[in-house]
Amino acid sequence: MIKSMTGFGAGDFEDESFKVHVEIKTVNQRYLEVNFHMHHTLAAFEADITQKIKEYISRGKLDINVKYHDLREKKVSIIVDKGLVEAYGSALTNINEQLGLTRPFSAVDIARFPDVLCVDDEDNDMEEAGPAILSAVEAALKNLVAMREKEGRNIEGDLLARVDTLESYVNQLEKLAPEIVANYRQRLETLLEQYLAKEDIDETRIIQETALFTDKVNYTEEVVRLHSHFQQFREIIKADEPVGRKIDFLIQEMNREINTVASKANSVGAAQIAVDVKCEIEKIREQIQNIE
Repeated sequence: MIKSMTGFGAGDFEDESFKVHVEIKTVNQRYLEVNFHMHHTLAAFEADITQKIKEYISRGKLDINVKYHDLREKKVSIIVDKGLVEAYGSALTNINEQLGLTRPFSAVDIARFPDVLCVDDEDNDMEEAGPAILSAVEAALKNLVAMREKEGRNIEGDLLARVDTLESYVNQLEKLAPEIVANYRQRLETLLEQYLAKEDIDETRIIQETALFTDKVNYTEEVVRLHSHFQQFREIIKADEPVGRKIDFLIQEMNREINTVASKANSVGAAQIAVDVKCEIEKIREQIQNIE
């Protein structure tokens, strides 16, 4: 099944201890890249979250936002930075003396300055939050995958239609092949007769050389391989696994075959069809950059 690499999913978890909301957004990327946006206290869970992500996603650039609230009653202590208190107090005293101010300053005034007071809640057991966070992450991933699969079905329909178009072009090339070979053979034989009419030549050798050069414009083998590639393409996109890289390789093979056809085809009509095939292959190449 084809999956798009772009998508969005959100998930939640809440019980009496924790409340977690997770949002995941993905865009195209050759490999899997995970960018975390969450409080530094959750950094210990990055490896577990990444492992969970890999169960659902194989590639794409992923941004994950985690909003976490600890609902447990916790012991909180307020820490006073005594050094800062002394420094701020001394600075305020100097200002009063310099300006001749008599207004006293209070503890509340000093406490308002940055970093004088800080909350210490490090005694909280963060390990207990792990299952809650992973549960919200998994819910978000399931919603993300559902969206990627839906978009993937649209892409699959477009790709199958384009492969049908490619096959119709190649069918036209297949019909032209005998005529191209025959015309080339006729022109070659005519030229040989004109240039060698007055010479004592081996007619058998002429036939052999004509056949040899005629084979150079015969692209039957390439057409057969292209039909095989089309069939493989249809089978691959139905596989229950990421198929982007396989299809990308197959597209390269199709492009190589049609380039050979274009170089062999000694026909304006065949050359134009080959150009149309290459244009359609390029459209497919652009489209598969969006799939996993």
